This record gives sequence, structure tokens and C-alpha cells, in this order.
Amino acid sequence: MARQSSAAEEMDDIMECSICTEVFTDPRVLPCGHIFCLHCLQRCSQGKRPRDRMPCPLCRIAFTIPDDGIPGLPKNIYIEKLLRVRNLLVQQEAREKMSEALRQLVAEDTGKVTNFLEVTEDALRRIEKEKNDVIKHLADVENEINTAADKLIAAIQRDKVKLLSEVGSIRLKRVKQLETVKQEVEQYMMSLKSFVRDSETLLRSRTACGVTKPAKSLHDRADELMKFDVIGHVDSSLPPVSVTFISAKLLDRDDRNLVGAITEEGQLKHVI
Repeated sequence: MARQSSAAEEMDDIMECSICTEVFTDPRVLPCGHIFCLHCLQRCSQGKRPRDRMPCPLCRIAFTIPDDGIPGLPKNIYIEKLLRVRNLLVQQEAREKMSEALRQLVAEDTGKVTNFLEVTEDALRRIEKEKNDVIKHLADVENEINTAADKLIAAIQRDKVKLLSEVGSIRLKRVKQLETVKQEVEQYMMSLKSFVRDSETLLRSRTACGVTKPAKSLHDRADELMKFDVIGHVDSSLPPVSVTFISAKLLDRDDRNLVGAITEEGQLKHVI
């Protein structure tokens, strides 16, 4: 006995792009009336510029590319409304098909991802603390530089400014590194939270009528999320940094400057 098509599958027949043979994504209509996905039209128009002529991929009737490019082609409001209806039907059918076995799978994945979420939150707290420590430490270095420089004559003002500039550059570079890694970890945490919300939505469903693609998709997402080693990523992206100010009187150099020098990661980096 043939399987009965769902309402969403029946709608797919009238919402299929003839280029990618998939359900429309951001459908755009050409002057000839044919409808295609925006990204499909963009692939077909590679090498073309606004106001160039190009043929319809289906009927070959030529049209003029708008001044703002392919994205300037009008959207098909009717198809977009049908797509929203189809998505609602897909969600409803998914809820109706969800089985108890998949519920258990989602619950297990939720627990695993929740653990990763806790690890990620700890990593963010660690990054924030290290950023504050770096800023405070470098502020102390600035105070040392100012104290040493103020004891010298006005001629060393130029050397003091150069040293402070070096400290500022180090601080800017390190804080930028910390902010960049923080944003990456925050983005990963958002993905984890999004998974938890989606899985909890499925778990609240009371209907269970078989295996469903959304639950399998959630499982695949969980596997992909748990491949990311957030602690390892933070450690590899943020190697230890040690910055120290050495007063000029401690430098064993014939050509030492009047203020001092800055060392970074144990090596003399900048001598003015």
C-alpha cells in the first residue's frame, strides 16, 4: 500500500525551484513570470553586472538585471506566504510523528549539551577575569613607568611617551585577542542555548507517532556542537603573556635609555 503524502509534501510540488529542485529559498519572480531561489539566480548570473541582459533559466526570455543587482528582483509574496504555511505544517507533522525513543534521544543530547554549556560559561568567566587582570597589570606597569620618569629631567619625556605607547600597543593587542576569543565562545554558547531551547520544545510535545527528521537533525546538531573543544580553543588562542617594566638602573647595557625597557613573554621586546 502506497504511503499517503503529507500536506507539506503535496505543497512541495508547487514550491520547487526548477534550478536546485529544492523548496524555494527567498523566491524571486522574473518578468516572464518564472520563479527561482535568489541564491540560484545569483549563481546563474555570475559575471553579470547591473543593467546587463540575461536569459530566464527556464524559458530563456531575456530580462535586464536591476540597478541593485539580482537581489533587486521582486519577491513573490504568494510563494512566501505558502512557504510559511508549509513550515507550520512541517512543524505540526513533526510533533505528531515524534516517538518516545526519539524523546529519550533528545533528552540525552540535552543533558550532554547542557554540560558543554556549563563548561563554556566557565570559559567565559575565565576570559573576563584574565582580561581584567591584564588591564590591571598593565596599569601597574604604567604607574612604574610614570614614577621612574618623573624623577628624571625633562629631557627623558620623549622616552617615557614611547614606553607608554608600547604598553598601550601590548594592551590593545591582548585585549583584542581576548575580545575576539570571547565573541567566538559567546557565539558557541548561543548555539548551545539554541539547541537546548529547540530540544525542550520537542520534549514538551505530547504527541508521539514515529520517527521524525527534526529530532534526527537535533541529534546531528548535538554531535556537531560537542566536537568543539572550547577549553582547548581558548588555550590555543590565548597563549600566556607576561609584561614587565625594567627600570633603567637595572639594565646592564652601555646604551640603555633614561627610563627603562618593556619585556613581553620573557624577552626584551622594546628598548627606546
